[in-house]
Amino acid sequence: MRRIESEQDIAEGVAHLIAVEPRFAAVIDASGPPPLRRRPDGFSALVEIIIGQQVSVASGRAIFARVRAAGCDAPEACAQAGEATLRGLGLSRPKVAAIQAAAEAVLTGRLSFERQREADLDAAMDEMMSIKGVGPWTAEIYQMFAVGRADILPAKDLALQEAARELFDLPERPAPAQLSALAAPWAPWRAVAARALWAYYRVVKGRSGQALEIEKGKTE
Repeated sequence: MRRIESEQDIAEGVAHLIAVEPRFAAVIDASGPPPLRRRPDGFSALVEIIIGQQVSVASGRAIFARVRAAGCDAPEACAQAGEATLRGLGLSRPKVAAIQAAAEAVLTGRLSFERQREADLDAAMDEMMSIKGVGPWTAEIYQMFAVGRADILPAKDLALQEAARELFDLPERPAPAQLSALAAPWAPWRAVAARALWAYYRVVKGRSGQALEIEKGKTE
């Protein structure tokens, strides 16, 4: 399994993308080298990703900081905390339910972060999505930034769709299946392509004042 662990990996991925799709050169010129954005894998990373759904980057970071300060980014503490405690840290009821379901899955062995690292992608995704409240976007983002898989692109992400529309001058956002087909030649570095497109999206939409928060993902 190819992983993204360093800036050198990002550079190798960028070179591949430009070779197979020269329009990526304009992406890199506009937004610079894609960021690494790796984080240690495990329960804390999963909690941070769940918190980041459907909120601004700043809000997600602030809420996660409170959750971490309270020790609730550890499965044992999270499982023991009541809903009122977690809600008091700024979590919505659906996110409380998802995070506590994840904590229970970890403690019972139904979710193993070692398996998430070593299993093939489909098996890892299925295991993660067996947790109530965890959908494809969350599972894919975890695989990209916590596990570091190099060949994954969350095709349901609206910002990636919009970035692809801009880059390829499409009449409308590509549907997930269309984006997946468009991205097929970018293998085995589709996670670098996703990073590049997110950065490009911020640049292009920032100029027009229409930027969305790319980490929002989809409702799951």
